[in-house]
Amino acid sequence: MSEAVPGRAVALVNLGCRVNRVELDFMASELERAGAEVTGEREARVIVVNTCAVTAEAEAKTRKAVRHAAALPGSPLVIATGCVASLFADELASLGPNVTVERDKSAVARTALRELGLDGSDAAPGACSLTPTPTGRTRPGIKIQDGCDNRCTYCIVWRARGSSRSVAPDEVISSVRAALGRGAREVVLTGINLGRYRAKDDSGRELDLVGLLDRVLERTDVGRVRLSSIEPPDVTPELCALMASAGKRVAPFLHVCLQSGCDDTLRRMARVYRSDDYRRAVAVAREAVPGLALGTDLIVGFPGETDDEFERSLAFCEEMRFAKMHVFRYSRRPGTPAATMPGQVGPAVSAARSARARELGKRMRHEEAARHVGARDLVVVQAHGSGVTGGLFDVSLDPSVPVDSLVPVRLTGLRDDATLTAELL
Repeated sequence: MSEAVPGRAVALVNLGCRVNRVELDFMASELERAGAEVTGEREARVIVVNTCAVTAEAEAKTRKAVRHAAALPGSPLVIATGCVASLFADELASLGPNVTVERDKSAVARTALRELGLDGSDAAPGACSLTPTPTGRTRPGIKIQDGCDNRCTYCIVWRARGSSRSVAPDEVISSVRAALGRGAREVVLTGINLGRYRAKDDSGRELDLVGLLDRVLERTDVGRVRLSSIEPPDVTPELCALMASAGKRVAPFLHVCLQSGCDDTLRRMARVYRSDDYRRAVAVAREAVPGLALGTDLIVGFPGETDDEFERSLAFCEEMRFAKMHVFRYSRRPGTPAATMPGQVGPAVSAARSARARELGKRMRHEEAARHVGARDLVVVQAHGSGVTGGLFDVSLDPSVPVDSLVPVRLTGLRDDATLTAELL
């Protein structure tokens, strides 16, 4: 099928969430170990598209990405995987004669290698990437959990990914050590519903997220561990106590999903908490972890959201003092209960609310960054002259500091764009 495109080149196209990016990095590692080369799309003999179904817009981007890849010169084999592949395999397969759909992500690398005629025997010693991830990203993600048992009315991901399941503790430890061996200084524990982590170790002992985090700190030399998104009920006193006792080895940052600061909206979303639950969780975390930075996701324009509900949601966000706020306009997702709810909010209203929420998020980020001026922190250097703090604030520092290093600094100032300046200690 792909004889017109010679070589061992594979392109990786990612759409969607952090977990998708982590999964694609894992695929890239498998491919590199077997002798494949990760390249751009136009050079590739095989193109892997990791799809996203979180919104109708994301699904449309998926179809566009698959069609684009399938139409490239040389008719590369296009392997579509991910959430859209799980839900609408036939539709994706119909987008081109050179498109194949692989629902099982663990089989993607094998399918690509078969097309390339590789079985791993041609891999050169040291062929794997010398950067923390094959795609060149610092702060590699370590996937510890997949799936979700919640049934939020706007979401279809639980159907695509299935029920919650967790990676064995020893496998997580091995992944962390492998990342460190490639030069990582910080790793990010990630999952679809991270706080639902439950897995038994070799002795039969079941670990939750706190137990796993403790074991990672105990059994690896990782410089800093960061948690990805977590639900409010999972911000427990035990988790916060471990974060505090670990010092700078656990990033003082929690991305606690909110979606709305209005209880009426949360109820229609079928979220598993209310604003008071969120408020208590944040209070516990901030009391235990001085200087904690808080991130969140916010949906505006959800069906039935009135002007008053939006104002209440915005006021709650301001009360929480978010350092990083991702704002999303609600996008009707066919196949979800919210898609047929009454009171669908018009695009002009949603756009205006989004603009106001983003402006608030920008102001709060600047205010929260200002609180850290004068403090000491650890910075992961992600590019020459720039990096991120434990609280995930952007930092400008000496460009001679090597990329991927974790360095102690004093935060000396703040720019208008909320970038902190720093001097090395």
